Amino acid sequence: MLLEASEVGFRYGTGQWVLRGVSIAVRAGEVVGVIGPSGCGKTTLGRILAGYERPHEGSVTLDGSALPAAGYHPVQLVFQHPEKAVNPRWRMRKTLAESGGTDDALLTALGIQEEWQGRWPNELSGGELQRFCVARALRPQTRFLIADEMTAMLDAITQAQIWRVVLDYAREHEMGVLVVSHEKNLLNRLCGRVVDLTQFR
Repeated sequence: MLLEASEVGFRYGTGQWVLRGVSIAVRAGEVVGVIGPSGCGKTTLGRILAGYERPHEGSVTLDGSALPAAGYHPVQLVFQHPEKAVNPRWRMRKTLAESGGTDDALLTALGIQEEWQGRWPNELSGGELQRFCVARALRPQTRFLIADEMTAMLDAITQAQIWRVVLDYAREHEMGVLVVSHEKNLLNRLCGRVVDLTQFR
């Protein structure tokens, strides 16, 4: 399976192009990094690949076909700020159930305690909340994961635990991972190859 962006261009309104002529591909089971300075379009590219935005130029395909418009999306995006990705009016148990639920082994691996599932999002720390966002994204139907600065706001121990679970899951399920970050050392540690977005400018 292949997730591919070909000659993608994007801009907000009539402003300057955020992305122009960007081509990148991620294969099943592959871990690819995307690096670049702030404002170079890393987050926008992640949103386009996950179907949150449509490119103004070029295309995004999954095995040569357009991304699906309905049903569970095979490309899942985990944001840097988890509090913006969950419904503040739902307890965490409902948030998990809305995504189809998650197996207990995965919750345990991510360090999610049973009691946390009965809490509201504002009753959890950023690290605890991000664990739920990762668990929600790691479903059997997920073929590709876009991790947009996913652990940038977390302490080193939490970062290591989450990445260990994600990479183990990716290997076991042949899931492709695109790691978006400005931290070169992190990308070199996690990824088989790294794409610098500044090469497309």
